[in-house]
Amino acid sequence: MSRAHSQGALAGIALATAAVACFATLDTTTKYVSVGVPVLMALWFRYLFQAVATTVAVLPVRGLSVLRTEHPKYQCLRGVLLFTTSLFAFFSLKYMPVGEFTAIVMITPLVITLLAATQLKERVSSLRWILVAGGFAGTMIIIRPGGGSFTWTLLLPLGLVASNAWFQVLTSKLAKTEDSITMHFYTGWVGTLLASASVPFVWARLETWTLWAGLCLMGLMGTVGHFFLILAYKKAPAATLTPYLYAQIGFAMLGGWLVFDHVPDRTSLAGIGLVAVCGAAGAWLTVRESRIQVEPVES
Repeated sequence: MSRAHSQGALAGIALATAAVACFATLDTTTKYVSVGVPVLMALWFRYLFQAVATTVAVLPVRGLSVLRTEHPKYQCLRGVLLFTTSLFAFFSLKYMPVGEFTAIVMITPLVITLLAATQLKERVSSLRWILVAGGFAGTMIIIRPGGGSFTWTLLLPLGLVASNAWFQVLTSKLAKTEDSITMHFYTGWVGTLLASASVPFVWARLETWTLWAGLCLMGLMGTVGHFFLILAYKKAPAATLTPYLYAQIGFAMLGGWLVFDHVPDRTSLAGIGLVAVCGAAGAWLTVRESRIQVEPVES
């Protein structure tokens, strides 16, 4: 590996780690404000902040060319999927600890493997199937259906995982022909328009300045986090970055402890660890397979 390539990979890893720290902060803040702010109102504010910030940053440089796309319907569908993902996330965080929620969400790459095999007819190795099964087992340990602490709200993150997996699959297809900034622009405004339809029915007066500060922090962390992630993928391939995305579980558990004084019990920690190990192993397998594919074949 050349020095320039190595430095690019390190920069990508640093940006990806910063991105997931922002996302964990977003989730922790979301749980905090959900006590005093209607979920749909908070979601509207989060998307509006991202849409306006992206427009102010991009439009003077790119002009209306940022709207140019070969697949406007898919751009809108991608925005709807991300909005649905965010909706599930906000409702999930209202009822769940941040660390456990984040661990369940991190099975998304494993679900994408499942979709690749069943919907896209891609070949999936036996080891990958084992990792998918392990990830789901870890999720079931966290949720513990049939246990005394189980409620229907624990199923909300699974809806998020499903919508997010389809979002990621569509993103990977669009990324081959579409500009990343254009994709980011569309998702922000589609989400804002969808959330705006409900705002008149859920608007509530906020009693304290801390709730307004929390909403602003949510918008800032969501915008900066996605921007860092875009920069990270420009510096290093997804296969290199994916293992480091699981650092979000650690940041989320830290946020849950600092803000809510919550530490997962031993059973939940076992499930969280199983999800993290299976997910990171899946990322390592992707790196290994990609290296094998690019190695020259000796004659």
